[in-house]
Amino acid sequence: MRKYWLPWLILSPSLLFLALFTYFPLLRSVYDSLFDTRIASNDAPFVGLGNFARLLDDPVFWQSLFNNFIYLLLTVIPGVTLALLLAVALWENHRINRWLRTAFFFPMIIPMVSAAALWLFIFMPGLGMLDHYLAQLFGPMNNNWLGRSNSALLALALIGVWKFAGYYMLFFLAGLQGIPASTREAAVMEGATSTQVFFKVTLPLLRPTISFVVTTALIYSITQIDHVAVMTRGGPDNATTVLLYYIQNLAWDTHDLGKASAATFLTLVGLFVFSLVNLKLLERGAHYER
Repeated sequence: MRKYWLPWLILSPSLLFLALFTYFPLLRSVYDSLFDTRIASNDAPFVGLGNFARLLDDPVFWQSLFNNFIYLLLTVIPGVTLALLLAVALWENHRINRWLRTAFFFPMIIPMVSAAALWLFIFMPGLGMLDHYLAQLFGPMNNNWLGRSNSALLALALIGVWKFAGYYMLFFLAGLQGIPASTREAAVMEGATSTQVFFKVTLPLLRPTISFVVTTALIYSITQIDHVAVMTRGGPDNATTVLLYYIQNLAWDTHDLGKASAATFLTLVGLFVFSLVNLKLLERGAHYER
């Protein structure tokens, strides 16, 4: 009896946390999506799938979905690629490499709100650091990076890459250190170049790590909106309104909890499907040590 209950007793704090802050909110959002909360009354009328229909008819929802897809591409692909390159460059366990690893990981420690406030000064038109150095190369600059629809989302994506690339780098370093040196040595003895060893030996053996990092990056690209709230508030003209910020505005600004819950449910379903497909594709042919 003790062997049966002791593991559950040890796991109970984590299970309670998951139940209260993950599963219960998810089930509550599904429940709330079936009621129209726009009417100020104690009993919100049941509308079934009406909130989903209103959501799909909202052009701002589709705009936020498109923005999130573009933001995903602008953060996941460059961020994961940069993290892999940093991990390969800092693979050797030298003292200078240890310092550089710490330096590249440091942005992850900074809260996103603080990072957004810092980057506000960098993107400041004319006076910011970015315009200052661009002016030395191309003449006087007065670019409103966050105030133009064609550059605001790119600026936010740059912050995402800067903040999380060092974090992803740690996973790649762990994956690289887990690859037996004998596999690379055997490839070199067969006459393979450094580039061939990387693409034919190292990269295939890193596929489980790449799968995990890409999935993590996908989740971060959808759930991190603090810099949107601080820097652009979804503007200009909804150019930086992403899904989670759109849901937040529905719930807190317009008090349309039913529609916000419907958007939350669709977002979670889409994220789950996207992550599942990504894991299946990237782990196809992956090698795991027994």
